[in-house]
Order: sequence, then structure tokens, then C-alpha cells
Amino acid sequence: MTSAEAYAARHDAVEAQRIRLYGSQRQEDPWGGEAAAVFRFDPRRELDANLEIIASYVEPGDVFVDVGGGAGRVSLPMSLRCREVVCVDSSPGMGLEFDTLASGAGLTNARRIQSDWLEAPDVRGDRTFTADVTYFVRNIEAFINKLQASARRRVMITVWSEPPPNRSARIFRLVYGEEQAILPGHRQLLPVLWDMGLLPDVRVLPGPPWWETVVPLTREEAVEQASAGRWLKPEDKDEGRRVIERHFDELFSHGSAGFSPKWRPEMRELLITWETRQGREGQEG
Repeated sequence: MTSAEAYAARHDAVEAQRIRLYGSQRQEDPWGGEAAAVFRFDPRRELDANLEIIASYVEPGDVFVDVGGGAGRVSLPMSLRCREVVCVDSSPGMGLEFDTLASGAGLTNARRIQSDWLEAPDVRGDRTFTADVTYFVRNIEAFINKLQASARRRVMITVWSEPPPNRSARIFRLVYGEEQAILPGHRQLLPVLWDMGLLPDVRVLPGPPWWETVVPLTREEAVEQASAGRWLKPEDKDEGRRVIERHFDELFSHGSAGFSPKWRPEMRELLITWETRQGREGQEG
């Protein structure tokens, strides 16, 4: 089995488990509504440490293509630092947030294409970038090839050291009595890149997950945090909370700052990046 086949096999296992436990029905726009609102950020905000490093690769004359860029958490701040940003994302709900934020911030060099990346029309930029998307891509080689073909200078991919959908695996096992099927992360992505003849730089970024900055102050808040997310079926919420209550001391440690989750290990964001051939030839010229 090749690394790309192993990557796809993880997706197949996740999908098979999802259908068996949750059924085959899918939301029309799973990243819309409340999910999209989570990704609303002021485009003119001060950048966190990780985004500062990403921005350091961007030059004023660049066209920055953000694949699966959602509401513009990354691309809209980059629009203040380059010639144009293009956000390619299939979610109408995310697109609405992107348009609202760009308009509200007075950004005239930010546009979006509502499409899946592999089905998107020809898009070209100096940098193609994607954050937290590769976990969900089954046909990873085709995805990477299009990132590479679309970038005049550099491809940039960020992933977390543990894919966010895998964060609840320990509680999943307690509630459902089986191991959660795990989406692929950097350990599976890098061998695919190597097999494709790519030797990227891998940089561990300094900042913590931007969505895990709040430590629950009460036991009730801790239980609510642990039972949140898409991994738990709505009809299983009550039972999930009961299971978390029974195993509370295994799942949380209590300190002066609040209840820290022991069920999710520390994670860091990784920047995986390489120059394209066009970029290297431009430097040599």
C-alpha cells in the first residue's frame, strides 16, 4: 500500500464508522451557520504569533490563494499585506461570513470562489495556502498537485500536530465503547509529499490552538466543553454527559486556573512549505 493509499484508507475507515454510528445523511452545509460564526475574526486585528510567521512569507506584490479559506481567518489579514487574496471554499455559510467581514473592513482586494478545490476553475497565485484542510481530503495527491500547479512561487500548508477532529478520541471510546477512527495528520501527509518527490520545510509554530484558550472554571463548564463538538450524536448528548461525569477525575485536573482537560494532549501548529519550481527558477534568474 502506498502512502497515498494509506491516507485514503484512513478516510474510508472514518466514513464507514460515521455511517454505522450516525447514518448516511449529511448536512447540506456542515460549515455554515454557527460553525461559520466561530471563524469570524476582525481582518484588521493584531496577528497572533503563528499568523505573524505566515505573514512573513507574503510580499506586497503577491496574489495569495487560500484553499478552504472559510470566513477568511487567514486570507483577510493577508489582504492588508499583499496585492490580492483569493479564497476558494465550497461552503455558502463561510462565504457569507467572508463577504461580510471583507466589506465591513473596507477590503477591495479580497475575493472568493465558491467551489471545492479540485473542481475550482483555474486559479493562479504567487502563494497557495491551506490551513486545517488536508485532514478532510481523501484524494490527497490530486489536492497537492493542484496546490503546486497553481503556485508561481510557494505552497504553504498548516496542520495541527493532532488533527482537531481527533481530539475527542478518548471520550469517544468511553461513550461508544470503541476506538474512534482517526483522520490523517502530518505523520501521514509527509510521506505522501516525499513519495511525490517533494522535500518541504517543516516549521513548528509557537502559538497554541486559537480555539482552546479558555479553561473551564466550573465542573459544569468542563462537562459541557467535553461533550461539545460533532463527534457526539445529538440524541447521545445526555448519555455522553453522564459518562463524562462518571469519569470526570480521569478527564480533568483541577488547579487554580480552572479545570484543565487531560483527555486532549498538547498540540502545536506545523507549517509545511516548499518553493515551486517556478519560484526556484525565478530566484536563479
